Amino acid sequence: MISYASPSGLVQVMNENNVSYVFLFGFPNLHNFNSLLFVLLFIIYCITMCGNVIIIILVSISKNLHSPMYFFITQVSLLDILMTSNILPNLLYIVLHDGGTMSLDACLSQFFVFANSETSECLILTVMSYDRYVAICNPLRYGSIINKRFCVMSIIGSWVLSFLMVLMNEIDMCKLDFCGPYVIDHFFCDFPPILELSCSDTSLIQIQASLFGIIIIICPFTIIIVSYVYIITTILNIQSLSGRQKAFSTCSSHLTVVSIFYGSLFFVYMVPSKGQFLTTSKTLSLLYTVVSPLLNPFIYSLRNKDFKQALEKLKKNLNLINLYQ
Repeated sequence: MISYASPSGLVQVMNENNVSYVFLFGFPNLHNFNSLLFVLLFIIYCITMCGNVIIIILVSISKNLHSPMYFFITQVSLLDILMTSNILPNLLYIVLHDGGTMSLDACLSQFFVFANSETSECLILTVMSYDRYVAICNPLRYGSIINKRFCVMSIIGSWVLSFLMVLMNEIDMCKLDFCGPYVIDHFFCDFPPILELSCSDTSLIQIQASLFGIIIIICPFTIIIVSYVYIITTILNIQSLSGRQKAFSTCSSHLTVVSIFYGSLFFVYMVPSKGQFLTTSKTLSLLYTVVSPLLNPFIYSLRNKDFKQALEKLKKNLNLINLYQ
């Protein structure tokens, strides 16, 4: 049986051959700031869920938002809800109690959901960059290329591809023997910390994960970069200033989201995860697990006139309903 000491972070473990529970340290050096961080994260959690739910509702009920671009935005919102629901509730508990335990099965399940949402978002952001490329560089054929069938098939393909690749990785992880050190110095179950718990040879699974990373991160990011090279070139060739501003405004929100999402991912997995850089790595991990889902609804809605109009119309309808009641 495994027993954990008080919130000081010290862990006492009886000799066992297999890990059945893990201890997540979270942020052990916060001292008296735990309550403040808990309140901040709780507010972020509420705003993130409300913001993304509102985005989905507005796109669903507003006819002027029934277009491919907004359909893709709802998919990003769904993934943000999935990510937030998977990470933040447990993080709130960890912050409040200076760490927390969870079963190894729950830890592997958390990673599975996390990896699925991240890989799906990588692919969907790539599809959105292609959508913006066609809209700006080939506007006359936009309706025939980015049609309903393309939208549905691209989303299904993104979800299925990410699910299958993560499932293959997860099955191999479940075959590993886990024998300690029983402790994950992180606030959620990420891939490298889980492998550190294993006493099996993890070289093959690390190679597999690297190959999958090329397919679902490097290749999509390359496609996004190439798309925006063509987009920027096309925008610069537009003669009128107003035309350039209008064209850029249609892709600025997506470009902002891509910058935050991929920027944080690259920094996290390029920064060493040992010693003095561990706190930095965990802090950067907050960007794509907590901050990015929070900012996405604001980035897409505050910069978009259609969203503002749809929100105002929804407010008026709600006010009318209240008046009649």
